[in-house]
Amino acid sequence: MDLQWLIFYLASVGCVSAAENCSYKALLEHLGLDKSDVQMTSLRPVHNWTTPTMVYMNLLVTSITEVDEKAQSISTQITVIIGWYSEFTMWNPDEFCGIYFSSIKKDMVWIPDINIIESVKTEFATIENQHVQLRNEGIILTSNTLALTSACKMDLHQFPFDVQSCNITLQSPIHSSKELLINPFSDASFLTLSSKKAFQTQGEWELLNINISKGRANPLGEEQDQLIYTITIKRRPLLYVIIFLMPVFYFLVLDVASFFIDSSGGEKLGFKVTLLLSISVLLLLLKDMLPSTASDIPLIGVYCVVIFALMGISVLETIFVNFLMAKGNQTVSVAAMESTSTLSDTVKNTEGPSDSVADSNEERPYTLNVLKQILMELQAVAHQNQQERKPLCWTRVATIIDVIFFFLYVTTVIAFLISLFKAWFP
Repeated sequence: MDLQWLIFYLASVGCVSAAENCSYKALLEHLGLDKSDVQMTSLRPVHNWTTPTMVYMNLLVTSITEVDEKAQSISTQITVIIGWYSEFTMWNPDEFCGIYFSSIKKDMVWIPDINIIESVKTEFATIENQHVQLRNEGIILTSNTLALTSACKMDLHQFPFDVQSCNITLQSPIHSSKELLINPFSDASFLTLSSKKAFQTQGEWELLNINISKGRANPLGEEQDQLIYTITIKRRPLLYVIIFLMPVFYFLVLDVASFFIDSSGGEKLGFKVTLLLSISVLLLLLKDMLPSTASDIPLIGVYCVVIFALMGISVLETIFVNFLMAKGNQTVSVAAMESTSTLSDTVKNTEGPSDSVADSNEERPYTLNVLKQILMELQAVAHQNQQERKPLCWTRVATIIDVIFFFLYVTTVIAFLISLFKAWFP
């Protein structure tokens, strides 16, 4: 009877032990994570300190929330996946009822210190992940979604048809490359495809690709390993084309068309000045778009300044042509008055000799008086033609200048637009 009870007791203990091995608690006790151990929480998880810890990372860009050209910064939402190898967290799943992975609090194990070098401001986009996942091969995984604002040096020369590349550099601030090595989980094509699928916004910027490269830094006297993600984005320029580029181009076309307005009045000059003021208002809008610290003038600035200068020169040409026209009209008025007085004097002179011929028929023959009258009329006509040449000369000069300037203006505009197009789209 006692033997039966002994056999039953041993079987019960065996069943309880087997049941306990199927629990996460038994796994944690086996790994030594049920107690506070400095080796597990504060030191690199290696048996030999000369063995570097291998850290693997993935970075996915899920949205681009803001690109600040003036501050030279970019705000993104990223998901960072980190995994590393621990020599102290390996087990045989068969001994624990097929447990291949387990989640524990992250303060129970050592976590690599990885910082983002370009970070201006980093916050958790969601609640900070408080757990890590243990795998039976000794791999520890964790991930977080971050709202990252990072510095990005931008080249705005081709704005708004620009493509920007921003780096996100991951590096340990303390551990050297002898202690910690950072490598990517996945290749660049997989990260680009996954990021585009997970992309949550369709704003001004389009994600083109994500490239991966390795680097080394030496801030503390020893080389430190770096993993560099280069994010390439492209601006969608449709909004800037509609609200800025096209209106400026329309103003330029109207300025060219204004050459067909009659120059005799002041409507042409007033129209051109109105167009010039409209361009100046758009230049004020451009000032708010572009940073003042740009190393070279953006092409859109060249586009506006050159068109503004051309329209200014066109206004000056119109003022000069109007001046010549006004001078010609003034000369015509003076010539008309002089010709009228000349004709009246001629008539008087003509009447004078007629009386003298009647009084002194014996002194002069009648034919001599007729010839004298004809000569005086010819002199009056010649004087009138000479006075009319001056106004015709000024008007002709103004017309020639206007026509020549028109052809030069159109040729310059076409050459400039072609050159600008080639620079914008090389």
